[in-house]
Amino acid sequence: MQATKNTTPNRLIHETSTYLLQHAYNPVDWYGWGEEALNRARTEEKPILLSIGYAACHWCHVMEHESFEDAETAKLMNECFVNIKVDREERTDLDEIYMKAVQMMTGHGGWPMTVFLTPELKPFFGGTYFPPQDRHGLPGFKKLLLGIHDAWTNQRDEVLNSSEELTSHLRQLDELEKPSSEQALSYGQIELAVDKLLKIFDRQWGGFGHAPKFPHTFSLSVAMRYAAVNAPSSKSAKQEALEIVTTTLDRMAYGGMHDQIGGGFARYSVDRQWLIPHFEKMLYDNALLCQTYLEGFVLTGREYWRQVAAGILQFVLRELTTEDGAFYSSLDADSEGEEGKFYAWDEEEIKAVLGSDSTWFNEVFGVTRQGNFEHGHSVLHLTKSPEELAAKHQLTIDQFWSKVHGLSEKLMTERDKRIRPGRDEKVLTSWNSLMICAFVDGYKVIREPRYLSCAIKAANFILDNLVVQGRLLRTWGKGKSKLNAYVDDYAYFAQALLDLASVDSDPRWMQQAEHFTKVMLEQFWDEENHGFFYTSNDHEKLVSRPKSYYDGAIPSGSSVASMVLLRLARLTDNKSYAQYAENILRLYSPYMARVPDQFSNFLCAVDFSLAPPLEVAVIAPTSDTSDDQETTRKLLYEIFAHYVPNKVVITGSGAKNESLSASVLLKDRTAIGSQPTVYICKNYTCDEPLTDPLKLAKKMDELAN
Repeated sequence: MQATKNTTPNRLIHETSTYLLQHAYNPVDWYGWGEEALNRARTEEKPILLSIGYAACHWCHVMEHESFEDAETAKLMNECFVNIKVDREERTDLDEIYMKAVQMMTGHGGWPMTVFLTPELKPFFGGTYFPPQDRHGLPGFKKLLLGIHDAWTNQRDEVLNSSEELTSHLRQLDELEKPSSEQALSYGQIELAVDKLLKIFDRQWGGFGHAPKFPHTFSLSVAMRYAAVNAPSSKSAKQEALEIVTTTLDRMAYGGMHDQIGGGFARYSVDRQWLIPHFEKMLYDNALLCQTYLEGFVLTGREYWRQVAAGILQFVLRELTTEDGAFYSSLDADSEGEEGKFYAWDEEEIKAVLGSDSTWFNEVFGVTRQGNFEHGHSVLHLTKSPEELAAKHQLTIDQFWSKVHGLSEKLMTERDKRIRPGRDEKVLTSWNSLMICAFVDGYKVIREPRYLSCAIKAANFILDNLVVQGRLLRTWGKGKSKLNAYVDDYAYFAQALLDLASVDSDPRWMQQAEHFTKVMLEQFWDEENHGFFYTSNDHEKLVSRPKSYYDGAIPSGSSVASMVLLRLARLTDNKSYAQYAENILRLYSPYMARVPDQFSNFLCAVDFSLAPPLEVAVIAPTSDTSDDQETTRKLLYEIFAHYVPNKVVITGSGAKNESLSASVLLKDRTAIGSQPTVYICKNYTCDEPLTDPLKLAKKMDELAN
């Protein structure tokens, strides 16, 4: 195999995607997805070789080095196919369509994904990683290319028939029947879902199923809501639901998937114990895990989880934040061509940095001479709970953490001298929106005003750089914004704006949230069968128009949209928003209890829809002095310090209420005695306004219990 580093770049050199730019010097005649490539395929009647991956993907790098940098393989690709490279994080519509095709053909999916298409974009063969030679039951890539070329040349009718049949099945996948009006939503669905989650729950190590293990943050949120709900349930069932949460959040935080000295989490664990991660760090995982740890802290008071969430936010600020306050997408799993090299340690390295403290540190974090990873290295992990380790070493918990943090800072300083993993420096509207929500939660729960400033700065970046004529764009990179946004971009950003409106009195947040929700309904709603299409009405025509509805590593745009619509319905008293949400939830209701781990965020929306209405309005006085700002913050902190997940909160200012007609909760509300004031309402009927944080804390405690 002859690896070739071209000195002349291919067409991908003009792209903004980090992933596509990684392939810009391959000898492969790559195209980005677009009319130039598609026209060539049609004109020359050549099949398309579609390769889909992402910048932080370890096996994408492996396949590039083995095949796409090989001169002989590239020659074969260039002669027989029109080769298109796609970043799945930019073009999730293409990934959504062709991943379903690969799963139907092979029974599994993943990246890198290789799919062969007719010039009419219909898939006829595909898979994930292919090795250069036959290995582990997989055909060698060159052998595969020759076989596909032979079939296209000599058995084209059979290939075309196969592609027609597969495309027909693809289109049928999203043709869900419109639900009957009798399709009821009930707490019973949540109870059934928790019962099924308990059946796949790993009681020893937390999480669900066996290796590899992913966080499944939405399933944890369902369990938290169930554990706290006042609906009829057995005490033991609620305790078991809480056990799902406590075991999983603890075990993940103790494990090597959690960067013990730098904060933040890798994407998943390759083993059952959360010990050895797949080392790539994704923005969306860290946003969702931050929110889940903070939610768990509010429910249980477990201080360690608050600390873990703070570590995530510090990691994002340090390593994934742009100069303009937006957030980059990911960090690579690899550095210097090896997965995990940046993060792993051996005994001698730690001894050289920590000296006599190394023995204590290695015992706490499981570093041994033989190692638990490759080449005698160890991935740091807590060998027991922080409380057990502190007691074992005769330290208070505060003394234990003080010592850990002091030694960790020394190791961080040393680690920063290493060659860093690559960073995917594109900015995605959807993932940035999730991170905005995480920073708002950090402000609410960790009580750090700087986090709110970070959230506002990121939201302004999207409004300034990723909005054209009132419509959202998907991605920004190298100073350029492009691609029509998908339904998840709209839903996530509307959610982020509503979160900002809950804690900041600027009327723009509420106004923009309603604006983008209306655009989402106009552009993505399926009038015939209900639910949201993944792509807008004016999107380019593809072989199918998918509906993305599974809550996977990220929540589906549809589940987030349903929650946004429910929140807006309460904030505006606009019943049509609630009707849209109910139609969505009924559409997917049959699947929620059947596969709860794939519809968990939908189940949270069902819980919200069934909860008694609770609205909270916070009115800041017009004076807006530093003392008033501090009092307003204290009131907000109390509102969010208690586990009441189904409330809606809006913050306004007496100076701005006239311009903020979007929320009925702020209409005619005033700051009592020119003091920051809270109105707690049930179905728009309000209790006596509160200005004292202590009285508010007592009231919120009553509501939580």
